[in-house]
Amino acid sequence: GSPELTIKTVGHQWYWSYEYSDLNEIEFDSYMTSSPYRLLDCDHRILFPSQTPIRVLVTAADVLHSWTVPTMGIKADAVPGRLNQLTFFSDRSGMFFGQCSEICGSNHSFMPISVECIPSNKFGEFLMSMV
Repeated sequence: GSPELTIKTVGHQWYWSYEYSDLNEIEFDSYMTSSPYRLLDCDHRILFPSQTPIRVLVTAADVLHSWTVPTMGIKADAVPGRLNQLTFFSDRSGMFFGQCSEICGSNHSFMPISVECIPSNKFGEFLMSMV
């Protein structure tokens, strides 16, 4: 079906930024942080509601990047000046880790992606806490 939520992600040297483009004023940068999940966790995880069709718009601000979450089977090239998109549906809640999978410079290996799929009611609480 049609996506119920659209999120824009922008690759930068060497972090990701996110914007819940269907919602006003919810945007943030996501940098790698030290955690038990070595080289995988971020200071701000991207949250999606499970059991919901999602569209992710992907682009880059500087050089080629690739927004990839292998365990979810999703990958989209992030190209400056271009807007790529992917759609997916997560049938379960959980944590999923990914990374930039396009060599983009000296700190390429420090651009993790942390996705947390949560039940829809918890996602509503998250949205209320962000505004």
